[in-house]
Amino acid sequence: MKQVGQDQAKATLIQDDGSLYPLPGKLLFADISVDPGTGQIILRSEFPNPDLDLLPGSFVRVRVEQAVDKQGISVPQRAITRDSAGIPMVLLLDAEQTVSQQPVELGAVIDNRWIVTSGLKPGDRIIVEGVQHARPGEKVEVDDSPLVKE
Repeated sequence: MKQVGQDQAKATLIQDDGSLYPLPGKLLFADISVDPGTGQIILRSEFPNPDLDLLPGSFVRVRVEQAVDKQGISVPQRAITRDSAGIPMVLLLDAEQTVSQQPVELGAVIDNRWIVTSGLKPGDRIIVEGVQHARPGEKVEVDDSPLVKE
């Protein structure tokens, strides 16, 4: 296990009913290996427990803050398609609203969104709804109304 530095990561406990424990905790240790089957990591966190709601040594679900990349780009999972070789793609729109395929490299999935590590830049417009109907080279009509948060 690797000891985590003071104030590096805040932890939120997720209770059995899905609600969040009202008091924030702190991450004490994080295992250095990830279970390849589940993507899970063993952590040790500490939470204040003034009302004795939590039992010592319990196994619980915890959400830990990760680094925030203010320049990062994320896209809804449904915006990603794959070509015949399995390469992830998005359908990109140019200024004339013409569709083109753009290969992208993907990072982690967070809350039903892919983190795009390369292939897109800020301001790029992609097709999110109706990707199955759009074809590269076609001009499309754009509905710029705001999307509902997923």
